[in-house]
Amino acid sequence: MSTVDPSLRDDIIAAIPNLRAFAISLSGSVDRADDLVQETLLRAFANISSFRPGTNLPAWLFTILRNLFRSEYRKRRREVPDSDGAFAATLTTNPDQTTHLDFEDFRTALDKLPSDQREALVLVGASGFSYEEAADICECAVGTIKSRVNRARKRLGELLAIEDGDDFGPDKTTRAVLAAERA
Repeated sequence: MSTVDPSLRDDIIAAIPNLRAFAISLSGSVDRADDLVQETLLRAFANISSFRPGTNLPAWLFTILRNLFRSEYRKRRREVPDSDGAFAATLTTNPDQTTHLDFEDFRTALDKLPSDQREALVLVGASGFSYEEAADICECAVGTIKSRVNRARKRLGELLAIEDGDDFGPDKTTRAVLAAERA
């Protein structure tokens, strides 16, 4: 602080009570307000060269404090209080190794479908075309497309040994491990 003009330093110190009152109004906590004011003063002195003499010093200090509060608020809003680690213990991620294998199994099964069924399924299921649009593309009746898609889905289910919705996602062993970790 020895390089700071003494009158400027005195003006900064004189602004502390107002800065503190503003910080309390923002944070709602005296302790948090004191921390904000301290950080504001540190930043002000560290960046005193950016202050233009003759401009409004309190406004400059209040801007630093407000920006500091907003930055910390945004940061804290994304954080989850978890001092005992209870929340972190509930977080699990499915293993990624099987996803690649599942996709390869799907591609292999898709390749085993007759070309007309595969084409209909890809148009409706993957590309998002309506049955009518797929029928126009394939130059056939809408009923034919619906039939091809239905037969393709059924055959894929057989090839992939899918019986119901529980067969999607992690396998039974992985689900059991993840459930045990949560308990």
